[in-house]
Amino acid sequence: MNHLEQLRELGTSCWLDDLSRERLNTGNLEEVIRTKAVVGVTTNPAIFAAAMTTGTAYDEQLAQLRAEGAKAERAVYAMAIEDVRRACDVLADIYHASGGKDGRVSIEVDPRIANDRDATVAQARQLWERVDRPNVMIKIPATPESLLAVSDVTAEGICVNVTLIFSVSRYREVVAAYLDGLARAAEQGVDISKIHSVASFFVSRLDTEVDRRLEEIGTPAALALRGKAGVANAQLAYQAFKELFDDAPGNVQRPLWASTGVKNPEYPATMYVTELAGPDTVNTMPEATIDALLEQGGLHGDTLTGAGEQAQQVLKDLDTVGVDLADVFAVLEREGVEKFVASWTELLDSMNNRLAG
Repeated sequence: MNHLEQLRELGTSCWLDDLSRERLNTGNLEEVIRTKAVVGVTTNPAIFAAAMTTGTAYDEQLAQLRAEGAKAERAVYAMAIEDVRRACDVLADIYHASGGKDGRVSIEVDPRIANDRDATVAQARQLWERVDRPNVMIKIPATPESLLAVSDVTAEGICVNVTLIFSVSRYREVVAAYLDGLARAAEQGVDISKIHSVASFFVSRLDTEVDRRLEEIGTPAALALRGKAGVANAQLAYQAFKELFDDAPGNVQRPLWASTGVKNPEYPATMYVTELAGPDTVNTMPEATIDALLEQGGLHGDTLTGAGEQAQQVLKDLDTVGVDLADVFAVLEREGVEKFVASWTELLDSMNNRLAG
């Protein structure tokens, strides 16, 4: 087995954190699935911004949309939905073989409505219907207002990828929203066996922010903690997952480790994979991280089960040296939405220019 297959044996599904029309047109997505044990795809506004503003792969559809008088937002979603629909078809066999756990493709609601429950519910329904594939997942950010929407759409049988989770306390709220949605779905006669969900817990961004603060503190004790917060925080989320889904109805909402490409080149490229391997999890990776794992390996068994005590000590040590983790989480949650809004706005501006010809 290669290292990605070994990761799968440990219980972690590998999803690709990227999608583009070029990958679809050239057969690259099929190749990545076949050769790199990829069993799912995630997207976000930044990924589509990169895809749609380079190359010529979208030119034909863009010309048609221009002829129809489409505005930027309609054009972006038309192209994104086409990509996601085609990727869902490519992954359909994996979806059926896994009983719905894998073979998933995520598409995100407009990040500008992250604080609007009703608008988020309406767009989630629309995306679910327009993609029209059972293996799509609708990405909704874990803001307090959007978590109400997560419960609402789960109750309707829509499969959700809850994204931009940074803290264990917020993660617990995400799980509560999912379980509430499942309970409401069951009451309404929806077949909850077909409802699957993941909770996207961001990892490397936490280290970037915490490391910056540790370097400002500058003591030997503080500097020794660099690169430890992200993994420890995710391990504590996994401990909460095991607790919260003990005897819970329906399918578990698997933790999905996101933002797993290292930001600090001094850290091992596979750090957020090898240290977060274990049962009932997903790791969505940039292709560079997938390639690094294939080449370097480094897996050393289940690094999640039973890791809670050591992880808790890391967070205690961070508090002792003066890192305000509550403030870190607040900053990251705010910036997470802001970054996606910025990518989305940039994409709409670029699309306006292209539609203008």
